[in-house]
Amino acid sequence: MEYKIDDIEKVLDENLSDTQKIDVLLEMDAKIYCNLGSDSNKTELELAKKNSRKLYTLIKKIDFDMGDSFLKLMDKKK
Repeated sequence: MEYKIDDIEKVLDENLSDTQKIDVLLEMDAKIYCNLGSDSNKTELELAKKNSRKLYTLIKKIDFDMGDSFLKLMDKKK
């Protein structure tokens, strides 16, 4: 199933293993950054980071250590 960023909460409700849920969320994150380019403006970059934060927060609900490390790395880059 193809998920959009507005539907990310639905991933948690799917009948998937935790590993599969994390894989889906990380795939969504990869697609966000694949769609950015050198011509992306500041607003698009900020939206990508905001959506990544949402995804990492969901990952943290599934695997605390993994999600927490993603969020800490994200904060460290600021």
